Amino acid sequence: MGSALDGTGVRRLAMAGPAVARDRSSSRRANLGMVLRLLRDEGPRSRARIADDTGLPKATVSNLTAELLDGGLIREGEAERDRGTVGRPGQAVEIDGTGVHGIGAEINVDYVSVLALNLTGEVTAEERIPFDVRAAGRPDAVLDTTARLITRSIDRLHRTGGRVVGVTLATPGTIDLNTGTVSYAPNIGWSDVPALDGLRERLGPAAPELHLENDAKLGALAEYVQASAANVRDLVYVTGQTGVGVGIIAGGQLLRGVGGYAGEVGHLQLVPSKQLCPCGRRGCWETTIGRGALLRYAADPGDMVWDPLVDLERRLTELRTRAGAGDPRTLDALRRIADNLAPGLALLADILNPRLIVLGGHFAFFGEYLIDSVTAQVRERVMAPNAGGCEIVLSDIGLTGTARGGALLALDAVYQDPVRAMSRD
Repeated sequence: MGSALDGTGVRRLAMAGPAVARDRSSSRRANLGMVLRLLRDEGPRSRARIADDTGLPKATVSNLTAELLDGGLIREGEAERDRGTVGRPGQAVEIDGTGVHGIGAEINVDYVSVLALNLTGEVTAEERIPFDVRAAGRPDAVLDTTARLITRSIDRLHRTGGRVVGVTLATPGTIDLNTGTVSYAPNIGWSDVPALDGLRERLGPAAPELHLENDAKLGALAEYVQASAANVRDLVYVTGQTGVGVGIIAGGQLLRGVGGYAGEVGHLQLVPSKQLCPCGRRGCWETTIGRGALLRYAADPGDMVWDPLVDLERRLTELRTRAGAGDPRTLDALRRIADNLAPGLALLADILNPRLIVLGGHFAFFGEYLIDSVTAQVRERVMAPNAGGCEIVLSDIGLTGTARGGALLALDAVYQDPVRAMSRD
C-alpha cells in the first residue's frame, strides 16, 4: 500500500510550499525540501524523473536522494521506466519516514486527545480522555493533562526509535498565531490564554517545535489532504462539536481572515432560537445544531449521554443505538438538527460555492440520519442550479480529524527543513 499522503497535492495551505524549482542555486536544505515535497505531492518516481520535474542536475538529485535515504526520510521503491526512454527501468524512490512523527493535541469542550502520524500518514499513537474543560475553570489543569498525554506519546514513540519533530495544539475559538495565545474561546471559557507558553513550560526544554491552531481549520486541513487526491481545491469543513466551527479552503488556500475569525459562522443567527450561547448572545446557530442542542433535543439532563466524564464516542454511540432502535425522541432530535443545519449550509454554498461541504463531528457520526434531508433542503435553498456544483459529504475521519490535521501540520517541519528532521541528536 502506498503512502497515505502520496499524490495529495497539498500545496500553499498551512503547509510547506509547492515542489517547484525556482532557483537552481538554492541551498542544499531548500533542494532537499523540494525533492521531499515532490515525492509527497506527486508520489514515487525515479531519480531521472525527479531531475526532470525539479530542473535540478541529475548528479545533484543523486546526491540529494542519497542523503534522504541515509536520513530515513525516503526509501527505494519499485522499478520505473522513465518517460520517453528505452532500456533498463530506473529505480523509483518514495516517502518513508516511518520513524519520523508529528503529534496533534486537541483540547475540546469535553475531552483532550492526542494523535501521532508518521511521515507516511500512518497513525502511530492515539489517546483520548474525557475532560470537562469548561468546568475545570483555570486553564492550568487542562494544560497539565494535555502535556501529560503528549509526553506519554513522545515517550512511547522514542522507545521504538521514533523522532517527534513537532506538536500542534488545537483549541476552539480564535487564536493568535504570533503569540501562541487563545484569544477567545467561549465554549471552553478561555480568553487571552498563553497556551503555547504554558505547554512549552510543562514539556520542558527538550520539547519538539510547538504550534497553535484553530480546531476547525485543522479539521479542514485533514479533509483537504484526502480530497485533494481527487483534485478538489475548494471545500468547507463544518465541524459538529459543542460549538460549530468552519474551516474554509478556497483554491487550495486556507482562509483565515484579517483577525483569524474566518469561519466563525456558529455565532450567526440563522435559525429562530432564544437559547443562550456561551458567547453571551442568544440564538446563535450553534445553539440549534451543536452537541448541546442534540443532547437537549434527545435526552433529559441526568441521562448518561449528558455526562462529560463518559467518553464522547460512547455517548454518541448510545444515541445512535437509540436511533437505530427507532426511539421517537432521538429520531425527532436528529430531524431537528437536519432542519436547522440546512439553512447555514445553504448560506455557505451560496457565498463560497465550494466543491465539497464536509460534515464532521457528530454530523458525520449521525450522517445516515442527516445527509439525505440536509442535501435536499440545501438544493432547494441555494440560488444556483444543482447547488452550484456543491456536494455535501460526510467525513470518514471520525472524531480524530482535528488532531490528525494538527499532526500533519507538525510534520510540515520536515518538508521545510529535512536536515533538522534527519538529525540523530
